[in-house]
Amino acid sequence: MLAESYGKGGQADEGLNVLAEALDFVNKRGERYYEAEVYRIKGELILQQFKVQSSEFKVPSPQPLTPSIHAEAEEYFLKAIAIAQKQHAKSLELRAVISLARLWQQQALEQSAKSKEAGAESTEEESRNTDHASRIRLADAHQMLSKVYNWFTEGFDTKDLQEAKALLAELRH
Repeated sequence: MLAESYGKGGQADEGLNVLAEALDFVNKRGERYYEAEVYRIKGELILQQFKVQSSEFKVPSPQPLTPSIHAEAEEYFLKAIAIAQKQHAKSLELRAVISLARLWQQQALEQSAKSKEAGAESTEEESRNTDHASRIRLADAHQMLSKVYNWFTEGFDTKDLQEAKALLAELRH
């Protein structure tokens, strides 16, 4: 919670330091209950640290997503999802999938913007390929999020499920 608070306060570096301590504790003590959430927050803080807009934390001036930052954050989100699935922790899985879907959505938006900027410089086929890849990524995000969201039978007034529902609606368009 402290790392998340640092993130919400715009202090990604401090949050990452706290998470390093938390992961050390997890590895030494074997206390793995919130391990998935630690990796999810780490992905969010990586995005925030490099001022990427898809971070759930406050980002002063978003900058374009770079492939290495994207890959690192995606790796942490996927690790969080795998851990949550292994632990049958559906709420933590939902949060990690929301973070990953938000990242993929932002990446698709940036690809679309780049494609439009390139305009005449790129061929129609390149533009179609980029748009197709973005649509596939968004469809994957929607499918992954739908699968977890539809598992729930109650609690639809909680923040996480409301956020998932809103994101699903965005991904549908």
